[in-house]
Amino acid sequence: MANINITPYIDILLVLLIIFMVITPVRQMDLNVKVPQANTSDTPAAPDPSVIVVAVGESAVIAINSEPTNIRDLGAKLTEIYSARANKNMFISASPKLPYGDVVRVIDIAKGAGVGDIGLITEEIK
Repeated sequence: MANINITPYIDILLVLLIIFMVITPVRQMDLNVKVPQANTSDTPAAPDPSVIVVAVGESAVIAINSEPTNIRDLGAKLTEIYSARANKNMFISASPKLPYGDVVRVIDIAKGAGVGDIGLITEEIK
């Protein structure tokens, strides 16, 4: 009697299925990104006074809405600003010549001060 016994093959198949299910990541890590829409109007809009913009210059000079500050006082000032606000959004404008780590440091300080969403202001590509 020449029959192929497929029971061991099914056992191996089930073990491989379990191994692949275990090593497959359950949840993919992602970052939610909100892409800005293009401005179709030719006239520049007036700046909103409720919007907080932290500008970081080439020599790591920091300004909150054009008021100069230093890196040590940044966290305290942002905590003071955002403690009574419902809108926890902030924008960062940084010089392209600035090291990446300096911008990340400002983002880290802002998150520690209670800022919700942080947007990056970039130069317009021509």
